Amino acid sequence: MKARELNNLGIPHGEMLKLAVKACARAAEAGMKKDALRASIMGVIENPSGYLADPLFDRLAAALQAAPAVPAFVERAEAAPWRNWGIALEPESVSQMARACRLPITAAGALMPDAHVGYGLPIGGVLATENAVIPYAVGVDIACRMRLTVLDLPTATLDDARGADTLRDAIERETRFGVGGTFRAPRQHDVLDADWGVTPITQRLKDKAWSQLGTSGSGNHFVEFGVLTIAEAITDVPTSSAAEHGSGWKWNLQPGTYLALLSHSGSRGTGAAICDHYSKIAMERHPELPPELNRLAWLDMDSQEGQEYFAAMNLMGEYAAANHECIHRHILRALGAKAIGYVENHHNFAWKETHDVGDGRGPRELIVHRKGATPAGHNVLGVIPGSMAAPGFVVRGRGSAESLRSASHGAGRAMSRTKARDTFAWGNVKRDLAAQNVSVISAGIDESPGAYKDILQVMAQQADLVEPIARFDPRLVKMAPEGERPED
Repeated sequence: MKARELNNLGIPHGEMLKLAVKACARAAEAGMKKDALRASIMGVIENPSGYLADPLFDRLAAALQAAPAVPAFVERAEAAPWRNWGIALEPESVSQMARACRLPITAAGALMPDAHVGYGLPIGGVLATENAVIPYAVGVDIACRMRLTVLDLPTATLDDARGADTLRDAIERETRFGVGGTFRAPRQHDVLDADWGVTPITQRLKDKAWSQLGTSGSGNHFVEFGVLTIAEAITDVPTSSAAEHGSGWKWNLQPGTYLALLSHSGSRGTGAAICDHYSKIAMERHPELPPELNRLAWLDMDSQEGQEYFAAMNLMGEYAAANHECIHRHILRALGAKAIGYVENHHNFAWKETHDVGDGRGPRELIVHRKGATPAGHNVLGVIPGSMAAPGFVVRGRGSAESLRSASHGAGRAMSRTKARDTFAWGNVKRDLAAQNVSVISAGIDESPGAYKDILQVMAQQADLVEPIARFDPRLVKMAPEGERPED
């Protein structure tokens, strides 16, 4: 049995889980079948004294018997308030959100219209907590983000064969896709001068992070060129709120069409290692959580581990932004192009924000986790992509208090990767893409447009959260090649 299965049965992380894994290995070598093994593990958990003389499970039984009693899980007397912006979402994603609002640390929540099942908190889930941070409510790809840059090149570049080849070559040369993708000569960026010693794990992972700087990874990460259509000039540009929420904003564009570059990626293997390290610590701190809630284990912000995780997470925010900056800078340099505008926003993060959640306690600082959701404060700019064959949108937040000033981060998956692989064939998909004038350099079949929700419906469902101010239509798309393991 795998460690995750054992943990779900009630074996806590740490030394106990290691003993359980070893016991399972001994039992498997002795010829015990999985059903019998599962029954034995449950028996040891329920009655360790009955297994003290068992040659396979004696050490695990002794450790369980000697362990201090696990305190009972005490949930909120009444679930924290939350609202669902989705229609016909997977029932389990809604259940995950409801369960998260049972946690004693939860103050409020919201579920975005692109939501689907995740680990602990659904993708598209927003959770505000009291003085606590939940590693898995941030997610594995910490500080994943979108960045859109408007170029000073004509949109006709996409329609000219030589021009399109030049764009294609720039993407191919100036970023890397796939798990563990690196450059022979690592990219340089000021983020490398940041304090990577804020935690032992970030110090240890700095060289790995450097080797992956400017790369895009796998899963749903992409780099693509397309046409940005601006219907009207935007002049009321906030600078302080944009900076506060991590949305870069430079814009002085008149209505019209523009060539634009859009990318989606995050903190790569370093962010994943940080999530794994601190989520295990959080689970060890909260053995009282039932199996369905154990991935929502938290770290108190007053604790050393909570402070370490928060510092590491913020460093990953800087690192993910640097990844995008390197990708865009090098691609534009290869094209001899200049940026005439950009907008950037991120998800998979936890922000310290002030909210009044309507519980009579008034405005106060909360930790707002947005897992696959993005800030949408009043006038805050962001990018919400669709799929490789559907439009994305530059949006301006409406500052909805009920959504904790949040919006969706994309269209959201309509089916699992496994189902997508069983459903779609590249021949049919490529014909559909060609009919929409979209060229795909590489991608997995599990990223087919049909695997995603209808972005226009998603945008309609959150019309009270964001206002679209520009439309991006993808034309030249690159993702990780077929067969790559997803990182998202």
